Amino acid sequence: MSYYYENDFLPLSKLADLIFCPRRAALHLLENIWQENVFTAEGQNLHQKTHAEQTENRPGVRIVRGLRIHSFRLGLAGQADVVEFRQGDSGIELPGADGLWRPFPVEYKRGVTKNKLEYKVQLCAQAMCLEEMTRSQITEGALFYGKSKRRYEVVFDDKLRRKTEDAAHELHEMFDTRMTPRARYEKKCEKCSLFEICLPKTTGVDKRVNEYIKKHRLISDL
Repeated sequence: MSYYYENDFLPLSKLADLIFCPRRAALHLLENIWQENVFTAEGQNLHQKTHAEQTENRPGVRIVRGLRIHSFRLGLAGQADVVEFRQGDSGIELPGADGLWRPFPVEYKRGVTKNKLEYKVQLCAQAMCLEEMTRSQITEGALFYGKSKRRYEVVFDDKLRRKTEDAAHELHEMFDTRMTPRARYEKKCEKCSLFEICLPKTTGVDKRVNEYIKKHRLISDL
């Protein structure tokens, strides 16, 4: 099993970008290109409000917001929106608290409840970071959707964990090779904040530069 150094850590949040669109992840990570739209702005506002709220203590639950997390095994670092520590028969000890507490990560997303793989992978990576940091086992977490005000619970089974590990490895491979994938137009591109920069309809994989040059040479010869 390989481990990364702290200097090799990549942003955990980019796993969601990678699953959604590898080119989007590369434009963000390798080329430092970022463009806001209404969807990214709503998401940023939701996360800022979540992190600004104070830590809460409720009967049987301790809630920590904006917790910094990392994993040497995955080579990732980031910030968990919310981690609920739930009192139970198993878990970890917390300073100043009696009993054992099980970490339960909660990731906030804009919009309505959806079963999206990229979100589940991002949440699973948070759980795997917390497991490594606390030396505990985390079996489930939740996605909270801002518009619908509902939670979608996610079970961290072996299949999702393997997908998360593969995504982390792919993200590091992309970063090491410095290769930005070519565009591939899909319906989901229309809502991407980088649509006008990526130009998937113009530069997609079904386009050929030679065909473009040949066409314009013919026009100029007329």
